[in-house]
Amino acid sequence: MSKEFSKEIRSNVTSDGNIEISIASVEKPVPAENEVLIKVEASPINPSDLGLLISFAADLDSLNVSGSGDETVAKMKVHPGLMKAMTPRLDQSMKVGNEGGGVIEDAGTGAENLIGKTVGVAGGAMYSQYRCVPANSCLVMDDSTTSAEAASSFVNPLTVLGFIETMKMENHTAILHTAAASNLGQMLVKVCKDDSIPLVNIVRKSEQVDLLKNLGAEHVCNTSEPDFMDSLVNALVATGATLGFDATGGGNEGKLAGQILSAMEIAANKTAKEYSRYGSDTFKQVYIYGGLDQSPTILNRSFGMQWALGGWLLTPMIGKIGMERFQQMRERVAKEIKTTFASHYTQEISFEEMLQPETIKAYAKQATGEKYLVTPHKS
Repeated sequence: MSKEFSKEIRSNVTSDGNIEISIASVEKPVPAENEVLIKVEASPINPSDLGLLISFAADLDSLNVSGSGDETVAKMKVHPGLMKAMTPRLDQSMKVGNEGGGVIEDAGTGAENLIGKTVGVAGGAMYSQYRCVPANSCLVMDDSTTSAEAASSFVNPLTVLGFIETMKMENHTAILHTAAASNLGQMLVKVCKDDSIPLVNIVRKSEQVDLLKNLGAEHVCNTSEPDFMDSLVNALVATGATLGFDATGGGNEGKLAGQILSAMEIAANKTAKEYSRYGSDTFKQVYIYGGLDQSPTILNRSFGMQWALGGWLLTPMIGKIGMERFQQMRERVAKEIKTTFASHYTQEISFEEMLQPETIKAYAKQATGEKYLVTPHKS
């Protein structure tokens, strides 16, 4: 009996200072007890995938590609000053892809009832033609849902719902969000509208303002406008938002997180009952959850002493809310995957196309409205 094989994308940082992305052929996995074998038909390229796929240290100007078909290899230099940070992953051929969608082709004992179901899953190594995962990690979709629709059912939708849970757990009543015209940002606008949660959106282009307004967003502030800080303060006064989620990590020449805290302080002081030399007694929290801007985070401390700036990740958040609430969140995503949590893609690409220089440079930009969907079985 001949062996069956599965192709997958690998990323390797070599000791001689290169990042190599290639297509590997491995034995097709076989599901164990309570596992399923997914024929992966779609997997998005999210910003969170790029850290492993091309890394923050890649010199894209050095990018070159050799070979064709399954022998295609994309190679780029690591910036010399960042090579030391790459030490923990040197010479390891690493599987890539946080999430995807597909059809369950086979199952181990205890999971046979899932065969034929379309599912979304965040199992890692999803830039693969076939992937074995525990059955309970799959989000089973309605029969009318396609693999492409299911592909982005974890990272963005559950991050959005995680923001809402964080707001509730930490006793805030409204949310501020940056890079708000992204796929994730558009989902957040819809959820906050449906759930009657006040939301302040920050974007950097006028067409992004129009996009969000058309989705029903009430407060959209544009960092490129001269009155940005005034409009931000007004939006914060109107909503009472004291919790911000920043996708940039830098933004506005590194000043964005500090500008948000400052605007929150100004808004709080507009309703303060009395003056305090320590600033308002309103606690202000900004979480950085992404690194779309590699600028340093600059804080000019003009926001009193009741504030915090921290990092936010989805997985630890899921641990805090518990599996019961997490399951409720997943069920909402499955129910609204064609509406609230629908994702839109610029292009569907094969493994070979994924490794072409112009394509790598395009998805590495992480530009708003340009989302790529990897289709592992496309030739």
